[in-house]
Amino acid sequence: MEQGHHPPTVAFTDRRWTIMAALLGSNTAVMLVHGLQQEMNPSVTREFALTLIAVTLPFQAVYFMIHTYADSFAQNLAPAERRTLERLSTVCQIIAYASLLGLAILWSNVSPFVGGGFLVASFCALLMVRMAMREARSSSEAARSS
Repeated sequence: MEQGHHPPTVAFTDRRWTIMAALLGSNTAVMLVHGLQQEMNPSVTREFALTLIAVTLPFQAVYFMIHTYADSFAQNLAPAERRTLERLSTVCQIIAYASLLGLAILWSNVSPFVGGGFLVASFCALLMVRMAMREARSSSEAARSS
């Protein structure tokens, strides 16, 4: 780490960057494959799911812009600016996660069990990640205050 460079906060970590990059790549691939399928065999359900995924894509891109900006200008950001960027980043992530509902709808179109299973597992995984992050944050705050 360079001298004077602020350590990443919980909102701007390589781990979150990687998760969002994987989500963006997956969503782009799904849009391509199912978009072609939609042209050949139109379906209202597939159209709705693809629309839901498409709506989340700009927020995924904005997340990367915010993350990159916050990382590049970490030394020059006032605490209030950083908090604002962190909040915007979190909103973009939450909206990006909504694309999982689009995937669940697509997979429910294949089978209600596959779609339902995916939706339940996605919710559990997101909840698990959030709980782990909250635990890590409270542990690091406790260590700092000691």
